[in-house]
Amino acid sequence: MPGSTAVDATTTPGRSALAVVKAYVALMKPRVIELLLVTTIPAMLLAQRGIPSVWLVLATLLGGTMAAGSANALNCVWDADIDAVMKRTKARPLAKHDVPVRNALVFGLALGVASFAFLWLTTNLLSAVLAVATIMFYVLVYTMVLKRRTAQNIVWGGAAGCMPVVIGWSAVTGTVGWQPLVMFGVIFCWTPPHFWALAMKFKDDYAAVNVPMLPVVATREQVSRQIVAYSWAMVGLSLLLLPATSWIYGVFAVVFGAWFLAFAHRLHNEVKRGQEGNPMKLFHLSNTYLMLVFVALAADAVVGLPVFGLPF
Repeated sequence: MPGSTAVDATTTPGRSALAVVKAYVALMKPRVIELLLVTTIPAMLLAQRGIPSVWLVLATLLGGTMAAGSANALNCVWDADIDAVMKRTKARPLAKHDVPVRNALVFGLALGVASFAFLWLTTNLLSAVLAVATIMFYVLVYTMVLKRRTAQNIVWGGAAGCMPVVIGWSAVTGTVGWQPLVMFGVIFCWTPPHFWALAMKFKDDYAAVNVPMLPVVATREQVSRQIVAYSWAMVGLSLLLLPATSWIYGVFAVVFGAWFLAFAHRLHNEVKRGQEGNPMKLFHLSNTYLMLVFVALAADAVVGLPVFGLPF
């Protein structure tokens, strides 16, 4: 596998137990897992239209964290060679030789098995199967096939990051309804503006390792135009949740959506004028947008006002 020979080393002798633990935690990419927390809980609240069992929420979050950590650790194993070259990722454990590749592989696989067993025991079989399917898609489809072969890598690979809402919903209801599929769509369309803004900043990093992120193979104007298109799709999909919510979510979804669209268009207009623009501002804003929209969704579910309802 790529990178296995480049970083197949033992951990540094004399390192403290805390340092070793931190290295394994870093393999899980905990900052990436924050998306799990931001989206899973609101999905569960909406499924319950109130507050589910605290134990169920905690179990779902823990099982989901293990699943996401498994996928991220296995991603680190496969991408160890390019992580060691890219400035943005050169501090990751395998790039720094803090964890042997074999150990990281076993760790990732063990987390995946543990997540399946834990979710099956504490939630239901559907949630456990969805979690394993997510791991397999992220590792086998995105990491091993799409990432190094197509500029659409993050579009389709981002589907794995959309699954926490579906898993959270299924943990509460035992089924998959239209609401989690709409939430899936919101996050699916959020991923390209979020990640392409970051990739615009680190374009040279990806070019150096021959990863065809869109900003590497397309002009800045083409990238910013795609960001605007996906931003509109994201906001439009967020409004499809209105039949399952009240005016609380509706108002904030419109306000936050308009706010995000204004920044996406600003970046595009700056790029069209030949300016550098500030893609990192949009990147950070995208995190805030997603958090605010899902917090509004959670608040709406907990308050429990009458929903708009379907028009049929």
